[in-house]
Formats: sequence, structure tokens, C-alpha cells
Amino acid sequence: VNIVYYFVLYFFFFQAEDGIRDFCLSRGLGDVYKRQVHGELIKKNKDIQAYLIQKVMFSVTQKVFKKNLQSLTRFSPAFFAGKDIKFGQDCRDRMLKGCELLADAVQTTLGPKGRNVVIEQSFGSPKITKDGVTVAKNIEFADKYMNIGAQLVKSVANKTNDKAGDGTTTATVLARAIYKEGCKSVAAGLNPMDLRRGINLAVEKVVQDLKARSKSITGRENIANVATISANGDTEIGNLIADIMEKVGQNGTITVADGKTLSHEIEIVEGMQFDRGYISPYFVTNPKTQKCEFENPLVLITDKKITNLQSILQFLEYAIQGNRPLLIICDDVESEALATLVLNKLRGGFKIAAVKCPGFGDNRKSVLSDIAIITGGQVITEDVGLTFEKADTSVLGSCKQILISKDDTLILDGAGLKEQIDERIDLISEQIKASTSDYDKEKLQERLGKIKGGVGIIKVGGASEVEVGEIKDRVQDALCATRAAVEEGIVIGGGCALLYASKVLKSLKGENFDQQVGIQIVEKAIQIPCKSIAQNAGHDGAVVAGKILETNNEQIGFDAQNGEYVNMYEKGIIDPTKVVRVALQDAASVASLMTTTEAMIVDEKQDGKDTPSPSPYPEY
Repeated sequence: VNIVYYFVLYFFFFQAEDGIRDFCLSRGLGDVYKRQVHGELIKKNKDIQAYLIQKVMFSVTQKVFKKNLQSLTRFSPAFFAGKDIKFGQDCRDRMLKGCELLADAVQTTLGPKGRNVVIEQSFGSPKITKDGVTVAKNIEFADKYMNIGAQLVKSVANKTNDKAGDGTTTATVLARAIYKEGCKSVAAGLNPMDLRRGINLAVEKVVQDLKARSKSITGRENIANVATISANGDTEIGNLIADIMEKVGQNGTITVADGKTLSHEIEIVEGMQFDRGYISPYFVTNPKTQKCEFENPLVLITDKKITNLQSILQFLEYAIQGNRPLLIICDDVESEALATLVLNKLRGGFKIAAVKCPGFGDNRKSVLSDIAIITGGQVITEDVGLTFEKADTSVLGSCKQILISKDDTLILDGAGLKEQIDERIDLISEQIKASTSDYDKEKLQERLGKIKGGVGIIKVGGASEVEVGEIKDRVQDALCATRAAVEEGIVIGGGCALLYASKVLKSLKGENFDQQVGIQIVEKAIQIPCKSIAQNAGHDGAVVAGKILETNNEQIGFDAQNGEYVNMYEKGIIDPTKVVRVALQDAASVASLMTTTEAMIVDEKQDGKDTPSPSPYPEY
């Protein structure tokens, strides 16, 4: 280490000799400097050593920084790159180009005769889908200005999907139509802020008209029709959703899962089921089905780990005295305690089983509380100051039957009080309304369905993984559309509800000419969905829209599947009011703001290469 140390000092001594002489003179070491050999001076004087080290560090840092400044700039654009700015019509045109390309890709999926889109994926096989938001999420442009336009329209589809679960294609098409007409108007010299006020005025009027036309949904047939239309005319999916809603109720919990057969299946789980099976296969009471089946059992619920049987001895004795089976729901059972339980079961004939607590974290505590309320028991947890030593047999719950497999546990006909169960249902319903997280809402809805005593599962079948994925997207859309229809009612489908709503805008007056143009933009834009559906089916959209507007009966529309004009309600071509409303409001909100854009700022290109901008939306 010393050899390297002095070598470095000697090396920089010759570069810094003048500096050392001045340094010595300033410190009163002039005589020493003249008298001693340079090397000896360095060895003996610590001040000069410190000075040289400082000189070394400064010199090296300066050289490295100068040499690597260019590469540092290239690889750290967030800190070193400049910004590129575009103004006026130029920036709006660039955004419009990206918006147009994204909307063209999404628009091909619209209507019963819309086409599929194939999407390359970073892993696995390509995805084939007709879901508008899935197509939009996978579009990214290298040109930053185009990409900004695409990302803004993508946000419309995402927002509509979050609120209504369907109508993303309609929202994208409407956003493009409004923004395109808005760009033309601003280029002609109109005030973009007044245009936006006119657009908002028109949207409010159209929403009022949609609510006035809306009809509440009743009966299995209407539910099946809504689901069929949302699933792009697939009657099998429509009937599937109508059947499952009939069994679990319109507000029941329905989940969609991958099936293992070629055909679709429905599974209704009655009672409360959670995804934890028995800890040991020795608890099995029915060797044929490999299940543990208990009649009129007691239920012990805790979030603690059972390390020895002494802690739960009183509960075991109580169950044996009453000649009743005992189910223990706990965090875990350690090997010694588990072996004793199994031995009692095998030799003594005592019916007992243990399963682990369902869920994780805070959700686990909530689910355990739900089980306690359903069975009429109490959770042994330190959160409420309850331990095995303090608890008595009154904390045990009970039910009519329990079925336990290696994967899940089903509790049927719990002994909980109806008032407490209803109170719990109301509490979870309020939490669902207050929650802003999609994940939390999903978990709360699952809990709600389990407490109510029924969860429906649609198992989507298909010949390949790609086919199952495509059908699953349509089933999810149809399910969301049906729930939206139950919530706010239905209007005629095929884009005709918006088409007829455009009539009310003819009499609407803005405060000035620019606002009036904004109203006309919306009037033209809301005719586009109907025209696009007709065009995708091989018909002239303008001719179809013109003929519909000429009719006096506002229930008449165009059946794109069969190419004829029919009564849309009688034919079952209907849309949820909420889906149409949310699509229009979200599209107008974003598109009108895009119209007011006067400047765009992006990172500048480095060495002819554009630094990629990360998407604000995660890939799924």
C-alpha cells in the first residue's frame, strides 16, 4: 500500500512542482524545500502529502468528468437532456396523428361485425382480442408528439373501463371525432376555450336526453340481450350470464376463470367458501371423495399458531362431551400438536380437522371476522385482548355442515344471527362505495358474495389458450355491461341512442359563435359510433345514419348483423345507459382539453436517437 501511495505522489509531484514550491513558501518551509531532496520532502512532510492527494483527486475527477460528459448526457436524459418545444397548429397536428392511428386500430373492433386485433407480447403467444381498452393499452409510438396524443386518448379508454367496464371502443372513437373537429376549428381562428365551453354544454344536454330515454332493466331476456350485444353478438355468452345472474341475483358476486374443457361451464358455490384445505390428509372422513365432511360441527377461529394441545384442551373436551366434530381455523398447527390431533382422530375416532386462515394481512383478519359472524362464534385474537387462556367455550361457532377438500373449505348454514350478518353486509357495502382501489373493491365484493351465501363462477372453455383469452375478454365486458344496465337502465343500442340525442342539440344555443361551433362538434361526433358500426358491417355509414334520423319512431335502428332496420328494443339490441353516458363524458373531457393545447414539451433527441418515454400505463 505504501509503495502505491508514494508512487502516486511522485507521479503527480512533477505536474505540481510549482504548486509545491509556492505551498512550501506560504507555510514557511522554503529552506526545507531548498535543502531536501524532493522525494524526502514528500515522505517527511504530511502537509505536502495532503496537498498532493488533493491535487490528485481534483485532477483525476476533472479528466474523468470531461471525458465522460457526453456519455453521461446520453445515458441520463432526465438530468442532462434539453427539451424540445412545439407550438400552435404544429403540436396539435402531431398529437392528432397519434390519436388517429390509435383510434383506427380500436375502431376496427366496433360492432357485431367488427374484426379482431392481434397483439405481440413480450412473453408467450400473441394475444387476439376485440376489447378496445386492451388494444389501446398496447399501442406505443416512437415519435414523442404522436405518443402524447395516443396516451391521452388511451387515458379515455382506461377511465371508461374503470367506471363502466365497457364502452371503451365507443369512448375512443368519440374522443378522436371531437378532437379532430376541434383542431379544424382552432386552425380557423376560433377560441379554444369557448369551444370547450360549447362542447361541455352539449354533453350535459345529451346526458339529460339519455337519462330521459333510459328504461329500467327487467327479466332474464333483457339481461341476456345486454350481455349478448356487449359480447359482440355472442348469444351463448349472453345466455350464460343471464343464467348465472338468475341464480346468484343481480347484485351477486360473479367471477370469470379459465376452464379446463372445450365448452363454457357455470359453477354456483352456496355458503361461505375460502381457498384453504385441510392441513393433513389424515383428517379425511370420506376416502372415496378425499374430503372431510362434518355434520353440525363446532368451529374454533383464531389468528394464532397452535404449538401445543394444552392451550386448546378445554375446547377439545367440550366437543368430545357433546359428541360433535371440531374444525380449527388457525394460522398453523406445529408438528407436535398436529401429530397429537391426528392420533386422536385415528385411534379415538374423534372427528377433528384443522385448516389454515384464509387471506393475507388485514384482509385475513376481516375474513376471519366474517366467518365468526356467519358461524356465531368469536375470533380469538390479541387485537381484542382475547387469548386461549382467557377464552371460554362461548367463543365456539357452529354450522349445519362443513365440507373440506385439499384445496378449499365450504361452510353451509352458519348459526350466526341474521341481524349481525345484515349489519356486516351493510358495512362491507359502504366500504365498497368508499374504496378508491380496484383491488380493494374486488376483495370486498368477494367477501360480500361469500357472506350473502352465493358466488357464481363462469369457467370459460376453448381449444387453445389464445381462444380462451379472447372469449374471456368478451365475457368480462358483457358482465360489466350487464351490471351497468342493472344500475342505470338501458337505451337502444347500435349507437342509435347517441344518434337520436343529436337532434336535441339543434335547438341548443351557446353564448357566442365559438360556443355554437363547440355544440356542432359534439352533434357531429355522436353520430360517428353508429356510422362506424355500419361501415364495419360493409354498409355506407352516412346513408344508414341519414335514414335513421328521418324516421319518426325513435326505437328504430340499424341491425348491423342482418343489415336491416328494426325496432331495437324488440330485437334486443340495447346498451346500458351508464356505458353510453360515461363514454361520452370521458371522451369530451379529454378531447376538449387536447383542443386547447398551444405548446408541447418533450425531451430532445440525443445523437439522432430519441430517448424512449415510459408509458404511464402498466402492461397486463
